[in-house]
Amino acid sequence: QVQLVESGGGLVQAGGSLTLSCAASGRTFSMYAMGWFRQAPGKEREFVVSISGNGGATNYADSVKGRFTISKDNAKNTVLMQMNLLKPEDTAVYYCAARFGPQFGDWRLWNYWGQGTQVTVSS
Repeated sequence: QVQLVESGGGLVQAGGSLTLSCAASGRTFSMYAMGWFRQAPGKEREFVVSISGNGGATNYADSVKGRFTISKDNAKNTVLMQMNLLKPEDTAVYYCAARFGPQFGDWRLWNYWGQGTQVTVSS
């Protein structure tokens, strides 16, 4: 069982930056791929970025490439997502997710979820 707790959301102006953090429980964190997904009001949950268990491979949605960066610290059981050059369309609830094994872009294939943290980008 893995428990995830996100933090770091908030209100920021367009062009600004935020860092989201996800703290995970469990002793085999390095065996879990981690991901960030987001859901805006009235829209389906969508993939943002993911990272492999050992941190060696990452995948980014086209909409955030070059602006968001994910990192994983297996010693601290944490995942960070640095978000730069934020746009109003990045406004959503952001969810941290974990799955044992490889990373996938389909949110339905992820097993563990945090409670979500709100990110609001004003224009």
